Amino acid sequence: MEKVILAGPHLPEMIHFEEEIEEMRQLILACEMEVECVITQNLRSINKKTCLNQGKIEEIGHQLQIKDIHVVVFNCDLSPSQQQELEKTWQCEVMDRTYLILSIFQRRAKTKEAFLQVEVATLQYFLPRLKGSYTHMDRQKGGNRNKGMGEKKIEIDSRTISKQIQRAKKELKELEGQRNLQRKQRNKNGIKKVCLVGYTNTGKSSLLNACSDKQVFEKDMLFATLTTNTRKITYNNHSFLLSDTVGFVSNLPHTLIEAFHSTLEEVQEADLLIHVMDASSSSLIQQKLTTQETLKDIHADSIPVLNVYNKCDLTDIEYPRKENDQLYISVKEDVSVLLKTIDEMLFSSKIVKLKIPYGNLINDINKGSKVIDVEYQDDGVLMEVEMDEKTISYYEKYLES
Repeated sequence: MEKVILAGPHLPEMIHFEEEIEEMRQLILACEMEVECVITQNLRSINKKTCLNQGKIEEIGHQLQIKDIHVVVFNCDLSPSQQQELEKTWQCEVMDRTYLILSIFQRRAKTKEAFLQVEVATLQYFLPRLKGSYTHMDRQKGGNRNKGMGEKKIEIDSRTISKQIQRAKKELKELEGQRNLQRKQRNKNGIKKVCLVGYTNTGKSSLLNACSDKQVFEKDMLFATLTTNTRKITYNNHSFLLSDTVGFVSNLPHTLIEAFHSTLEEVQEADLLIHVMDASSSSLIQQKLTTQETLKDIHADSIPVLNVYNKCDLTDIEYPRKENDQLYISVKEDVSVLLKTIDEMLFSSKIVKLKIPYGNLINDINKGSKVIDVEYQDDGVLMEVEMDEKTISYYEKYLES
């Protein structure tokens, strides 16, 4: 496994610095590399040219030589000019945080959609880094001397990358259209939707497998899942769709959020979110905050949430048990308390009377709710129906006192 130096600034606003460094260690390991040493510098502000100050640059250069290391990974994002200056100084590869995560995603992509999403994000990352990536900037020769000097190679490559981005986005749009058709069909059927969300590698895929006969890929590593996997779950004579989603990390790069927006739409349209957390993690509080911030970033923070603390078998926490909106479980052993809680949250209902005008609404109610009694009247149908609170809110104007 290739050794790397983990480097970067420690700024005053980095109040969870130790947790961030540990997260970087795990991300580096997920990229099949290993941290040989950590070299950081306390700074009030980042050096605009090289991120770190000159003394620390020289220290890292010395460690690269004596340890024969050829990669430096930064715990922050670097500007194109900073990255190029550091690579020129150290004569080695320099990876910032976004590029590290992109590299992991490239390794994990399995489906066409995931490949395209990662391709878009990667090309968008490299586009502004073309400048300075050539040791010379020769222009392409024109057809004759009257046509001028022609184009720089960087201009040709920039246009090529822009075309690749547009092509990949077009293909993603087509796949997104297919996904939207499937989603509309599910919405038409009125089936409830539940999404598993949370920090990467907390056991979301394992939970989905524990609830379903059809298994999805799971492994103890960051970003094992990049695509949304959905399974129909039936419990207590009620059915709902349970979807696994890509895991979150702190400060998830915006290029990835943009590229994976169609996948994250599953989260935005859910009736219930299951926030899966690793109860055994020393960074539990920070990981919980990371997920909450990401949900806010994708405008999904208003959806009801059930907090599930997984991997309790690795702790002294009593399980399985429920406390208010919190569950303590181990998906390796039993998920019945989870299914029972989901059922209660999704399908708790009450009986109401609705005065519905003649038309398609009557058919929609018959399909999506339990109809207890029907009385046909001149100006509509008086229906006694069992509905959950969310469905009742859709028909609020038809409620009879």
